[in-house]
Parts: sequence; structure tokens; C-alpha cells
Amino acid sequence: MNLIFLGPPGAGKGTQAQRLIALLGIPQLSTGDILRKAVAAGTELGRKAKAIMEAGNLVPDEVVNGIIDDALSKPEQAGGFLLDGFPRTVAQAEALDAMLAKRGKKIDHVLALEVGKDVLVGRLSGRETCPKCGASYHTTSQPTKVKGLCDKCGSHVVSRADDAPERVRQRLVEYESKTSLLTGYYEKQGVVRHIDGVGTLDEVGQRILRAIGK
Repeated sequence: MNLIFLGPPGAGKGTQAQRLIALLGIPQLSTGDILRKAVAAGTELGRKAKAIMEAGNLVPDEVVNGIIDDALSKPEQAGGFLLDGFPRTVAQAEALDAMLAKRGKKIDHVLALEVGKDVLVGRLSGRETCPKCGASYHTTSQPTKVKGLCDKCGSHVVSRADDAPERVRQRLVEYESKTSLLTGYYEKQGVVRHIDGVGTLDEVGQRILRAIGK
């Protein structure tokens, strides 16, 4: 089964993806991870990506597409995969369709996690992390035992500037403007499954499984 996860920042894609790949026994293909592996392996495309990133530029579609194509050719992807972070544009989606078509495959389900803006702002704007040990907290759902101090190492926790409420709302607008086109592309193929992303981990997980017929 070949899957794509879509959803705004804070929708819970990462958590649900981990649960899903463990249940289905398929690998998760994360664009970031694949790029890092290609760079570390010193492949031709990896060397190109490294030079571009070191210059502070975005890796162009032709390089990203090539790295994804290489990843799809690996035997561990034969039984299916879950794509995370790719495609991000209609052009990348078209390229992905071509990559899969030459292998006699296609995308089976595009899982679109849907969460209201106010809920997302609440989730994201309350995030805190420990810069020393990396522990994560949330001011309302998972607060530190002592306000402002990490439970694990006692260091002062911090909030990212990107997680300020107004910046979160701006990020969500940017996401919607780009992803709505991508969702529309897959809607035409009849593979989009709209998932209510509000609820417990198990409730959302069960909705996902029903959507893919499991």
C-alpha cells in the first residue's frame, strides 16, 4: 500500500505516521532523511544536494525528484511506503506519478489530516523545548513540573519564535495556499481521504485505518 500524509503543522502527522508504519510494516520515506542519507553516502545526487545546501539554497525539484526516485527503487519499498514531506507541489506530484507508473505502481491513499486553525494555534503556540537535552513540553497539555524548567535536566525551556501565535497563523495560511492545489490534484484521482484529526491518538488512528480499509 502506497500512502501520502498531508496535514498542516501541528496536525499530528508525525505521531500517526509512526503508528501506521509499525502496524502496516511499511517504511516511512521522509524527504529530509532521504536527502541526508544521499549526502552521507556521497551519491552523485547527494553531492549535488550538499553543494546546493551548503550555499544556502533550496534543493531544486530535479535533484529532490531524483533522490526520491532512487529511494523508490530500493527493495524495501516493494511492499509499499508512506511518504512524508513529498510531494509539496503539483509539479512534484506529477513527477512522483511518473516514477511510480514506470514501476507499475500508483498512490493508493492520500491521508489528509484536518484540524481547525484555533486548535492548531493552541497546539503549536504552547510548545516548549529544552535546548540542553531536547525534551519537549506544552504549556497546557504537557507542562513542566516547575514552570520554565526542564523536568529531566533542570535547564530553562524555550519557545521557538516560529511558534508565536501570529507566526503560527501565518504559517498555516502559507501551508493552505500551497497544499490546497496539491489536494485538488489528488482529489481528481479519487484517492484523498479526509481525516478528522481532533481526538485521542487512538480515535484518530482508528479513523485512518477505516479510511484505508484496515
